Amino acid sequence: MYDFKFTDIGEGLHEGQILKWFFKVGDKVKDGDVLCVVETDKVNAELPSPVTGIIVKLGAEVGQTIHVGETVVLIDESGKGGAVAAKPAEVKVQAPKPEVKKEAAEEKGAAVVGEVVVSNDVIASSDEGFENTATTSPTVGKVLATPVARKMAADLKVDLSKVKGTGESGRVMKADIQAAASKQGSTSVASTSTAFVAPAMPSLPKDGVRRVKISKLRQAIVKAMNTANVVIPATTLMDEIDVSKLVEFRKSQKDKLAEKGIKLTFLPFIVKAVTMAIKEYPLFNASFDHETEEIVYKDFINIGIAVDTPDGLIVPNVKHADAKSIVTLAQEIETLGAATRNRTVKLDDLQNGTFSITNYGTTGIKLGTPVIKHPELAILGIGSIYKKPVVENDQIVIREVLPLSLTIDHRVIDGADGGRFLSKVKELLADPMQIFLFLS
Repeated sequence: MYDFKFTDIGEGLHEGQILKWFFKVGDKVKDGDVLCVVETDKVNAELPSPVTGIIVKLGAEVGQTIHVGETVVLIDESGKGGAVAAKPAEVKVQAPKPEVKKEAAEEKGAAVVGEVVVSNDVIASSDEGFENTATTSPTVGKVLATPVARKMAADLKVDLSKVKGTGESGRVMKADIQAAASKQGSTSVASTSTAFVAPAMPSLPKDGVRRVKISKLRQAIVKAMNTANVVIPATTLMDEIDVSKLVEFRKSQKDKLAEKGIKLTFLPFIVKAVTMAIKEYPLFNASFDHETEEIVYKDFINIGIAVDTPDGLIVPNVKHADAKSIVTLAQEIETLGAATRNRTVKLDDLQNGTFSITNYGTTGIKLGTPVIKHPELAILGIGSIYKKPVVENDQIVIREVLPLSLTIDHRVIDGADGGRFLSKVKELLADPMQIFLFLS
């Protein structure tokens, strides 16, 4: 019997909602057949069958949420489709656990849409001990908590075995974890944790107020922004570039490439300039490991491009952008953007980014302070190109100007380093022929 579990797909994605099943119990599937579509915070992912056999059990129905480590489907590889039975090696002897009937009202919707029934199978996923309040000495057993509660405890760095649950049968509730985190906060340094506990919402009048549940993508964005603001002491450097030569060069090539179905924007030139600056200043392509106090340098350059979608920003990345031509970059950026807006972007395209670019100039904004995508160390914001009078040789002339904003992680990148990096990008974009002359 093959127990196909929902694996850790990275990028902070810990759960997904079943959107569609292509098979039912009793159907035969082949290795590689798409079993279902799962909606995660950022993409709709197709899960292929890892083996050939007969489906004997579905781990979740359409509309339900499945968490990392939980069963997606049980497949009988023998092809007989018999009753589900655990392999002897999978049987574990466990201490008796209190009977759990239903999730407390506060935790409803933590694992599925609608009411949640938490079974002993869910509880058995942890080996943490819980305190038996009926005796003065601890008894080895299991902590009663949902996957959502366990995830919250992990984010807030709370040891569940030391938390006294106030829920049914001693279940640890979210309020219990938040209370424990608050106590820890008084004795720990806030900057060493990515935890964020929001203050309680003040009471509001009943009339004239509407509540709208945010999307899963917006939930992911909330978490990412909290992490960035709690962990990263950021600062932003701003400057403007005379890109008149770049504007003319693009104009001369745009129609020729359009005939071949290639849309040439300014973004591929900016990506290429950034990769060349990174080659000279590799720190901007690194990460900082706070726990080990090490800078993690990366030998690959994957440039993230923030894409505006109806639900919020998603940042896929162009792999090995430094090794690609302007034309190839233009094609990949357009393809990635379309896939991201359609929520069909591949998970691999969302992972292992090293430096990000966000273009708020598409909305007519000139300057902004972009937020770093942890664990990256910097992000470049691009404003809208506009005409501006400048002085050249004591003459006032009109030039095409591009505003740039570079946000850096000030823990490991100093302002002077940021200035040198931004100056290199400016130099390359001001004279675009350098981009072609010094391609490596």
